[in-house]
Formats: sequence, structure tokens, C-alpha cells
Amino acid sequence: MSEPSWVAHAVWWQIYPLGFVGAFPADPPPSAGEHRLRRIVGWLDHAVRLGASGIALGPVFASRTHGYDTTDHFRIDPRLGDDDDFDHLVAEARRRGLRILLDGVFNHVGTDFGRYREAVDGGPDHPASRWFRRGAGTSGFATFEGHGELIALDHDEPEVIDYTATVLRHWLDRGADGWRLDAAYAVPDRFWARVLPSVRRDFPDAWFVGEVIHGDYSATVHASTFDSVTQYELWKAIWSSLNDGNFHELDWALKRHNDFLDTFVPLTFVGNHDVTRIASQLQNSAHLEHALVLLMTTGGTPSIYAGDEFGHRGVKEERRGGDDAVRPEFSSLPDDSDELRLHQYLIGLRRRHPWLHTAKTSPLQVTNTHYVYQTGRGDDSLVVALNIDEAPLPVALPDLGVTSGRVVAGSGAPPQDDISHPHVPPHGWLIIEPH
Repeated sequence: MSEPSWVAHAVWWQIYPLGFVGAFPADPPPSAGEHRLRRIVGWLDHAVRLGASGIALGPVFASRTHGYDTTDHFRIDPRLGDDDDFDHLVAEARRRGLRILLDGVFNHVGTDFGRYREAVDGGPDHPASRWFRRGAGTSGFATFEGHGELIALDHDEPEVIDYTATVLRHWLDRGADGWRLDAAYAVPDRFWARVLPSVRRDFPDAWFVGEVIHGDYSATVHASTFDSVTQYELWKAIWSSLNDGNFHELDWALKRHNDFLDTFVPLTFVGNHDVTRIASQLQNSAHLEHALVLLMTTGGTPSIYAGDEFGHRGVKEERRGGDDAVRPEFSSLPDDSDELRLHQYLIGLRRRHPWLHTAKTSPLQVTNTHYVYQTGRGDDSLVVALNIDEAPLPVALPDLGVTSGRVVAGSGAPPQDDISHPHVPPHGWLIIEPH
């Protein structure tokens, strides 16, 4: 595994800045003079209290709309502020021991991107035209997934390769610790393999995670030289198995997850800025706890999407503006809640067991509505029992090869320190530390 050593202790709190500070959608949009990026500083103490070790920022670079139509990778979006605001955010994060992950879009650019304007104005023979892929069977430029305002870069063009590496270096030098590489699934692996090694020579402690949805994750990591990719397979299996009462789907996904951990540590999540919030995705709100338990007791680098720790709801819709509900503005800090306290406890549990970063799981008992698994590395392990049935689930630890154990967390957890035959309540869960 190539990841920097600090990643073994990373827990991200993810923010979509344009929505978080009310900069998009907004009519009229805020000006740079409002310095809205600084509003995030007021939430950094919450991130620390939550247990996060870093802030994963969505797009902060100049764009016309949602941030993924970049017009200038070297300029902070004026709706958020300016370079001084970014420097202030980094300095305040550093003061609290928080790292910064940036979100970079290098598959495509917006129609106001400087080189694109040069290409359009200068015609097909203009040098800037080499930066962009031609559309199949047309004289125009290719777009990203049919979005006419997102112009696809030519990833075999040396100037595009050099430009991307320069952007990555620029913001790493300004204090970022790594990059989420947007729509990496749409970019040839060979492009990243030419970009990233040169950046690593200058910033060997930087972390690079590619947004990948389908396919052979391990092969992508190897060919692209990423440190990690987004684990969408496990995300889907978590909520789907809980909704369908089908833990066999989850068990299959965790076997795949174990295979990935042989070569890299995936970025794991149950929510992000591109999907329906987990509280809305799950049909039974009691199973929010199960989803979080799974996230925090399996191998990976976990990320919590801002608001999920308060049980926020929001449904993504396939239409223009369909992401707005899952990317709302955040104003005042909500009161403490059961959801927040559970996040804090389970993140703390993970910090007390840092081996969970690369832990693999072994199923001990699997039915449609019961899942008991051991998660461990070396001599360290925990037993996790999930019950989404209407009846209690008895767990006979001796039958599972565990002579005794201590309940360290759970819904309706017994008060005894030493137990051998615990019961998991209906729609409940337990985490047991074997003796």
C-alpha cells in the first residue's frame, strides 16, 4: 500500500462548501467581499468534537454554477471569497490538528475556462484546441456525460498533463494534504499515472483518492497510481441489505472489500454530496445505527458527510437542481442528539482501535435479517452482531469460537462486563470485544 502513514488515523468530515455557506444556489450570488469560506471556520471545533481528523472540502475553485464546471483552478470561487480566506481556513484547521482534502475536477472544465474560450474563438487550428477531445462524428468538442456546459479535456495532451500537475502542486504548497479526483472513472488511468508520480516527488506525504463508482477498483488503483478510490460497492450494499432484509448481499460486498484491502484502503462512507442522505435512503430509521456501525467497524478510511451526524434528510433527484436537497446551507449548530452522540462514540471506538483501518471481516452467522461478523487484524478483533428482525437475536459466543467477551457498545447493551450468551434486541446491534 502506498498511502502516507497519517491516513491510517484519518476520519474525514466532508463539506460541500458552496451549499454549506449558502453560496449556491443563491440569487443574487454572494460576492468575494462576503468571505463566506470563513464561515466554515466556525464549524471546525464541531469537527474536532465529532472526532474527525480532517475536512474534506468539495469544490472551492472558480466556477459558474455547482463548482464542478471549473473556470480557473488557481482562483478561489469569488462566491466563497479569495486566497486569504483559503489561507485562513487552512491555518485554523492546522491549529486544531485538522487536515484538508481538496476536490479537483480534471476530467472536464466549464465553458468559461480560459483555454476553452481561446479554442472556440481561435478555431480548430488554434493551439488551445489540443486541450479538448473532439466529439465522436462531430466537429465540436466532447462533453462529460452529455452535459453541454462541461467540456471534456484531452488527457493525452502533454499540456493538460503538465497543467494538472501544476494545479495539484500549487494547492498542496498552499497547505492542502491531498486531493479527491472527481470523475476519475471517466479519465484514462494512464493520465493519472503520468500526473501523480511527478507530484509525489515534491509532496511525498500527499494522499490521492479517485472517484470511482463501478469496475475493478484494485486494477484502477494499480494502473492510475491512486492511493485509494471511493467504495461505492460497500455504500450500496449497506443501505440495500438493510432495506431489503438481505444480509447475504452485504456479506458478498464485504468479501469483495476484503480483497480490496489486500492492495489498498478504500474511502468508505454511507453518505456524500452526490447521493440521497442515509437517513432518507433507509426505510427504517432505527437502521441508521446499523449503517454507522458497519462504517466504523470495517476496514477503510471513513468519511462522514456533514449533517449525517445530526440525522439530516435529503433526497437526490435526477433533474437540474436535483442535488440541492442534499447540499443545504448550514447556519447554527444543532443541539446534541442521539445521532451525534452515536457518531462520537463510534468514531472514538475506531480511534481506540486504530487497527480497524485495515481490518478484514469474517462472517460468523448470516441470515436475511441477522449478521454476526468478526472484524480484525492480527491478534486484534471485535465481534459485531446486527439484528434487523422483529425478534431478539441470541448470540452464543462459544459456538462462534469466542469463549467470552465484553460488550463495548450496543443498543440495549447489557451492563455486565463479561458475558457469553448476549441477546441483541429487535432491530438492535452489539459490539463485543473478545477476551
